[in-house]
Amino acid sequence: MSTDAEFAQLAREYLDDRAERHPDAATGLGDHRFDARLPDPSAQALAAERSALDGWAARLGAIDRGDLSAEHQADAAMMADGVARRVFELDELREHTWNPLLANPGKAIYQLLARDFAPLPERLGSVAGRLAEVPAALAGARKQLGRMPRVHLETAIGQFDGTIALVSNQIDAALEDAPQCAARLGQVRPAALEALAEHRAWLSARLADGNGGFADPRLGPERFARKLSLTLSAAADADAILARAEADLDRVSEQITELAVHITGHITGHITGQIAGPAGLGVVRQVLDRLAGDTPADATILEFCRDALAAQTAFVTDRRLITVYDDPIELIPMPEIDRGVAVAYCDSPGPLEPVPQPTFIAVSPTPADWPPERVASFYREYNRHMVHDLMVHEAMPGHYLQLQHSRRFTGSDTAIRAALRSGAFTEGWAVYAERVMAEQEYPGEGDPRAVRMQQLKMQLRMIINAILDARIHAHGMTEAEAMALMADRGHQEEGEAAGKAHLGPAVHVLRRLLRDLRPGGRPQSGRPRPDRPAAARPDAGARLAAGPAAARADRVRKNIRSARDQASEVSR
Repeated sequence: MSTDAEFAQLAREYLDDRAERHPDAATGLGDHRFDARLPDPSAQALAAERSALDGWAARLGAIDRGDLSAEHQADAAMMADGVARRVFELDELREHTWNPLLANPGKAIYQLLARDFAPLPERLGSVAGRLAEVPAALAGARKQLGRMPRVHLETAIGQFDGTIALVSNQIDAALEDAPQCAARLGQVRPAALEALAEHRAWLSARLADGNGGFADPRLGPERFARKLSLTLSAAADADAILARAEADLDRVSEQITELAVHITGHITGHITGQIAGPAGLGVVRQVLDRLAGDTPADATILEFCRDALAAQTAFVTDRRLITVYDDPIELIPMPEIDRGVAVAYCDSPGPLEPVPQPTFIAVSPTPADWPPERVASFYREYNRHMVHDLMVHEAMPGHYLQLQHSRRFTGSDTAIRAALRSGAFTEGWAVYAERVMAEQEYPGEGDPRAVRMQQLKMQLRMIINAILDARIHAHGMTEAEAMALMADRGHQEEGEAAGKAHLGPAVHVLRRLLRDLRPGGRPQSGRPRPDRPAAARPDAGARLAAGPAAARADRVRKNIRSARDQASEVSR
């Protein structure tokens, strides 16, 4: 057996084992062999997984990677990173002992209802299987959980409310189309609902009691640095990245101030000079406040996002920025349990789905129980101009389009790259897409400067998130300090800053670092030249956004240099 064949077999066995131990993750990837099961949270199951990880690492270490093809070398690096990251999670991070969010089976059930990857009766049979395992799974989770952070308890209680509503209501809606499944679900759903209510009550009691105090949600400097390196799949100096982020905050603040001054001068009929410091913040706030007045509404937000997607698709196609495919996409109302964080998110089909499935762009009206002032704050943050930028990020040419390209990658005969694709790099691509569209003067509501203002505001938010990750987890930043940074330097509405969804450490960092994939660490902006080869190299970059970060960065740099060389050849 050749070394490549040996590795391909090892990769298949590893992914099979991973899917069986994490059936909910397998469902999300489009591997439906274990759809009727939930993960086993018991100490015995975690110990068995930890032992298996040592075995996978040993077998992978015995393979001479120098004998592998280039694509298999990338896959082997991804597999090694995946094993090391899971070892870190079990040995050092140990979230199963303090993070109550992990035990919620809601997403595992929702995935079976949301997509038509199989006939509804078959999917409801899997729902019944998972519901049957809910009581034991939650009991096992309670045995593992010790002291928990207050913020995690508060969030978990709200999410379990959403899961109870999902099991109570959404299954009923599905049964209207498959009444023959009612008997089987009737056998297991009452016990599952009872177990969910019991677990929610247990969490509420832990929150109210607080005996022994709450766990500190901060990772600490060493664990933060380790998680950062594992997420980036490369050695990373957390303090050096923090210093770069703070320098970038100053740089982008200057850019948004300069643009705000230009817009203000255009409005008033004269252009003022450069404004810095508090005066500069005031000019930026003045412009952002004016833009924030252009708000959508609950009744119109879905159709507005649909129109924005159509306009962005036409813009990207006309400018030949990247190849656009016609894979199915549906804009849907966001599930109630996910509302209140952002206006939209991209829910792409699993890369291993055997039958093509549509990408969902879930669009959120505000939660029904929000008071009017909170709704107003939400739509000031996610005003019409910001929604254009957000749709660029989530859909075109961001997540939706990039993941289409990624699914078309055929360079490897293993599923490693699909199963272990980097969420951080995917986010980085979407941030890069925002910048490209703004620099190409995508008009949004008619004024490209308004889109550019919102794109720069989003870039400030992303940079500040990276700073928050580092300063909260490793430097003791307080909540008040974080709120002040988001509201003052980030120009975020109070509701957005207070309710900011914390992505895992290093996600924000990778988004910011993506600019370094371009030579010299700066964007090559400007309108596309007529003689530029149409989209070939951006296509390649989009498809590469699934492998290990260091390898992707090197290969994207080569693609960009190659594109520049091709353009030079054409012009000569």
